[in-house]
Amino acid sequence: MSEPPFAARLRQIRADRGLSLRNLAKLAHYGKSYLHELETNVKAPSPQVAQRLDKILEAGGELAALATAGPGLRRREFVAAAGLAAALPHTLLAHGRRVGADTPGRLLDHTARLRRLDNHLGGADTYRLYAAEVDATAHLVQDGSFSETTGRQLLAVLAEQAQLAGWASFDAGRHHDADRLYRVSLAAARDADDAALAGNGLALLAYQQLALHSNATATATAACATAGDAVTPGVRALLHLRAAWAHALAGDNAATDRHLGIGTTCLTEHDDRAEPDWVYWVDRTEAEIMTGRCWTVLHRPVRAIPALEQALAQFDDTHARDKALYLSWLADAYLDANEVEQACATAALAVRLSGGVGSVRPGQRLESVLDRLQPYTAMPCVVELRELAAEVSTQPLTGPATPGTP
Repeated sequence: MSEPPFAARLRQIRADRGLSLRNLAKLAHYGKSYLHELETNVKAPSPQVAQRLDKILEAGGELAALATAGPGLRRREFVAAAGLAAALPHTLLAHGRRVGADTPGRLLDHTARLRRLDNHLGGADTYRLYAAEVDATAHLVQDGSFSETTGRQLLAVLAEQAQLAGWASFDAGRHHDADRLYRVSLAAARDADDAALAGNGLALLAYQQLALHSNATATATAACATAGDAVTPGVRALLHLRAAWAHALAGDNAATDRHLGIGTTCLTEHDDRAEPDWVYWVDRTEAEIMTGRCWTVLHRPVRAIPALEQALAQFDDTHARDKALYLSWLADAYLDANEVEQACATAALAVRLSGGVGSVRPGQRLESVLDRLQPYTAMPCVVELRELAAEVSTQPLTGPATPGTP
């Protein structure tokens, strides 16, 4: 089984801050041995301990959320434990209707912290929290008084938050909510005159269309055109990599190869401008993942397998949802290469990681892999995989996801 996210993230964040266990123990007034037990999952933290460590390590609520995001967690408990109350925009109006010029920046910082939760939690855990942020910022735009410049910036924040909430809704299987939020984001991005956010809104719509088995090449192409060539390299990389995915699912080898090439090249470009936070995760590893996925659906395992294997070597098990998804594509590629035992071993890893994850997508992907294994039902590895999948499928999602929502 994978290591619990809290233990691994505590260890990683402490190391990122350059703190030894001894130094953290002094700051937190906890024993060094106790902190070691938390980092190795010998002991589980109480909500109070998690919140204290979160504050000391400036983790933005991530550690507090991970410590409490178990099955059946109610949203109120989740938000309170994370210290990420969704009412921040309302507090900015507590002393009057005037919205200061620094408010959009504060909201962007708040949204960036919330976005990191998606690294470890599924949309079933987070979509209500993210949607509450959208509602709060929309009320701020409606009720506040601000300059024209601040107004455009607030609309850009709203677009960014709506995309985050839409993604979580999509991940939870709430497709109607996702579609609505993506369209809110598009309207806000266009009113804010933000080409990058408008392009990303279209790219997210295209991604959802693909999940619902619709052709999305036109929407994905429009996303690239809407953003244009003047946006930052990370944004262009993201949009072209997603366009490649749309063309791969349409069976277009040439267009897939072209967009993969453009996206990968964008990541090598130097640009003095800061990238928006919403592309912080777009890097060479992400390009390899998308490359592997594209060549998998085009049944080109010789191209797909090396890219996926190399990328997956960079992922630890705390990114359970994403790693399970990527392993499922690798299992498909192994099947295309007639490596049934390797496919089963890879799929088994994905099954173990996906247990209890607050996302409908890993389960859907693994069902597809199991369907492809029908001709090999007599093989012991297939029998074992099916038994494992049946056992894990009884574990509930960590939030109220609704698979199959239209």
